[in-house]
Amino acid sequence: MVIRTFQVKLISSRLNYDILLAFSMATFVLALSPGPDNIFVLIQSMTNGKRNGLAVVAGLMTGCLVHTTLLAFGVSAIIKNNPAIFTFIKMFGAAYLIYLAVMVYKGGDVIAIGGETKNKKSLRSLYKQGFIMNVLNPKVTIFFLAFFPGFLFSDSLSTVIQFYTLGFLFILVSSVVFGSIALLSGQISIFLTANKKTGFVLKWVQIMVFIGIAVYLFFG
Repeated sequence: MVIRTFQVKLISSRLNYDILLAFSMATFVLALSPGPDNIFVLIQSMTNGKRNGLAVVAGLMTGCLVHTTLLAFGVSAIIKNNPAIFTFIKMFGAAYLIYLAVMVYKGGDVIAIGGETKNKKSLRSLYKQGFIMNVLNPKVTIFFLAFFPGFLFSDSLSTVIQFYTLGFLFILVSSVVFGSIALLSGQISIFLTANKKTGFVLKWVQIMVFIGIAVYLFFG
C-alpha cells in the first residue's frame, strides 16, 4: 500500500514537472521574441556597455517579482472564494493571448535596434529605470494574469506557492535570455543586420506560442 501510494505521488510529480517544463519553454520563446524590454536591453548594451544592459535586466526582473506577488495573493484569494471567477480569469487570459497574437500579426517583422545615441547613466539609475518600466506597465500585470493561471501544477500545494514558483521560473528563464542578450549584444547586432528574416521567424514563433497557450487555457 505504501509503495502504491509512493508510485501515485511520483506519477503526479512527473505530470507537475511536465507543466513546469512547458511553462519554462513558453517563457523562453516569449523572452526571446523582440519586444520593448529586450530591445532596450540590447540597445543599452550596444551603446553603453554590457554592465548597463545587465543593470536594466536586474531592474526588469525585480519588477516581475512585484507582479508575481500581486498575482499570487490576489488570484489565490479569488480561487479560494470563488472558483467560477477563476475559470472566467482563465477564459479572459485565453482571449487576451489571442488578442496579443493578432497585434503581433499586424505589427512589422523588422527588428529595429538603431536610432539611440549614447547617454551614459549610472548602473543604479538604469536599474531603477528597468524596475519602473516594468512595475508601472499595466500590460505586464494583464499578461501575468493571462499567462500564469493556466500553469498551476499541483492539487495539493497552495496557489500562493505555485504562483511564486511560476514567478521565479519566469524570472530565472527571462534573466538567462535577457542577460545573454546583454552579454552577446555585439554579436547579436551583427547577426540581426546580416539576417533580415530573423524578425519574421521570431514574429511567427511568438504568434504560435500565444495561440498555443490560449488553446491550452480554453481546453485545459
